[in-house]
Amino acid sequence: MGKPALLAVDDDGPVLSAIERDLRERYGEHYQVYAASSGEQALDLMRRLRLREDPVALLLVDQRMPGMSGVELLTASRKVYPDARRVLLTAYADTDAAIKAINDADVQHYLLKPWDPPEDRLYPVLDDLLQTWRPPPPLANLRLISDRWSRSGHALREFLARNLVPYRWLDVESDREARELLDVAAIDAGSLPALVLDDGDVLVQPDLQEVGARIGLRAQAQRAAYDLVVVGAGPAGLAAAVYGASEGLSTLVLECNAPGGQAGTTSRIENYLGFPVGLSGADLTLRAREQAVRFGAEILVPAEVVGVRREGPYTVVRPAHGGEVSASTLIIATGVEYRTLDVPGAAELAGLGVYYGAGRAEGADHRNGRVFVVGGGNSAGQAAVFLSRFAASVTLLVRGGDLAATMSHYLVDRLASRENVSVEYRTQVTGVRGTRRLEGLRLQSDTGEREEQADALFVFIGQEPRTGWLDGVVRRDERGFVLTGMDVGTWAPEWPLATPPLPLETSVPGVFAAGDVRHGAGNRIAAAVGEGAMAVRFMHQRLATR
Repeated sequence: MGKPALLAVDDDGPVLSAIERDLRERYGEHYQVYAASSGEQALDLMRRLRLREDPVALLLVDQRMPGMSGVELLTASRKVYPDARRVLLTAYADTDAAIKAINDADVQHYLLKPWDPPEDRLYPVLDDLLQTWRPPPPLANLRLISDRWSRSGHALREFLARNLVPYRWLDVESDREARELLDVAAIDAGSLPALVLDDGDVLVQPDLQEVGARIGLRAQAQRAAYDLVVVGAGPAGLAAAVYGASEGLSTLVLECNAPGGQAGTTSRIENYLGFPVGLSGADLTLRAREQAVRFGAEILVPAEVVGVRREGPYTVVRPAHGGEVSASTLIIATGVEYRTLDVPGAAELAGLGVYYGAGRAEGADHRNGRVFVVGGGNSAGQAAVFLSRFAASVTLLVRGGDLAATMSHYLVDRLASRENVSVEYRTQVTGVRGTRRLEGLRLQSDTGEREEQADALFVFIGQEPRTGWLDGVVRRDERGFVLTGMDVGTWAPEWPLATPPLPLETSVPGVFAAGDVRHGAGNRIAAAVGEGAMAVRFMHQRLATR
């Protein structure tokens, strides 16, 4: 495998030479720079690079080219190099083309010509994109063998994928290599899932704690006490970790499954400030996690917290794997999980065609299938758009009569533009059926009840906070959301201090809540990030009063 490639495409000879020059000056040491004068020539070059198994990191393409436009080229490039970063070069008059590129060609950025000086208007953009691009890993030696319709196998696939661990999944029913490995390891197919590690060891029916330990995820704290402990590594928790660690606080983050929370599974976040073309939840999570670690925060995964108690001015948390960790201040950022569908058959088929959240593995599993999504909020809309890239048809089932009241306008427009997406209003799922996997749905609408064949059902019907571990210590509302600020005074007149709780402070002094877990939260990623940062500021104020 050669050096990763940067490919510049422009039909204007002097402009192409300038692009090539600027790319070589900045990136020539670590990347191979190529130039093409037309879309057809660029596609031919990409195909040859692909045959040589040379990675392409970035495409920098002019929009106005004869024969094949920049948007058309970038759209076609997704089939050859789907993970390459794509940048469109446009003129001031090409705003419509840039927007089309964002929607149709998965473009990560667009640049206006001219870009001089490159130090200000070119390199910062490309540096950022290249930092988040990862070269294709060598063929992963970590192999997961499972039945496609195994609930425990699906949980392992989701855990590995969300923690960005490269692995290969081998379907025991259709993959010859899977059966050969089982024979060599003398493992019965009835004992799956099995995880074949890099060193040849095989874990049979492992739990996530065992898998995390064997693949190098850290699950044990290095210290017994920290200035700041954050429970939950969604946007709010990661923001708190970044700001706390950057200020020199000893910071520990405990995450039960994978960094990112619900946001980590979002295919594209398009309304986040500073990213005009959007970014994926995985991309945002990767950036935030690396930023927190660079400042010195410890992030433990998987590390579920099962209890908490007070000891003087300190808060002591108890992880499920044992031991205790003391915190001068604690930030609760455990977020929410989707409410389960309470209809006949749904519980039995969870993970077997009925899913809560939509990741890449689920999308690929149901390629060319008939998929249904339940919900009328942004999460449901984002999932429907994402799944439409794989499924033959996606049907959004909405309880109400209008999406405008519950879903962002840009998502409503996006759904309308997808030919294989339809919306059914005033429709509810009343039952699911299937033996080994989901096979069909029973739907109730204004026209009556009917049966529909279905390959997958993705459920986004409300949120439940992950706060059971706070029982008896931190006050919550009737739904389980953590009370903070003035709400604490209303619900808990026994607040122990003479001064009222600080904003985001819970019923326990020095314990704060941020993000969707908090009563009255804004339920937006940007709001969660802001609250995570503000919680650190208020934490300093509380410490100053001790």
